[in-house]
Amino acid sequence: QVHFVESGGALVQPGGSLRLSCLASGFSFSMHAIIWYRQAPGKERELVATISSAGVVVNIADSVKGRFAISRDNDKNMAYLEMNNLKPEDTAVYYCNGLPRPALGIWGQGTQVTVST
Repeated sequence: QVHFVESGGALVQPGGSLRLSCLASGFSFSMHAIIWYRQAPGKERELVATISSAGVVVNIADSVKGRFAISRDNDKNMAYLEMNNLKPEDTAVYYCNGLPRPALGIWGQGTQVTVST
């Protein structure tokens, strides 16, 4: 059964940093690209960053370019989102998923990132 477990979210001050983790299971992790998404209150889920199955960064949203970095460790079935110089507008629940989707409609619980004084 496909599972995603996101972790690492927290309350941080503007300018702070966080490292989010995504633990995936139930599918061939190394055969899928991984995407980090986020969803802010009252807004639609948006793509943040994508990394290929081989570890090549495919894209990063303009709103986070230069501040966020995506990486993965295929040996551990893990993906990461390094977030620096956080801004209040980065406040959202962050999710990860595979591409192609390993299972339609399956999402983790997400991890809450709140950037505030």
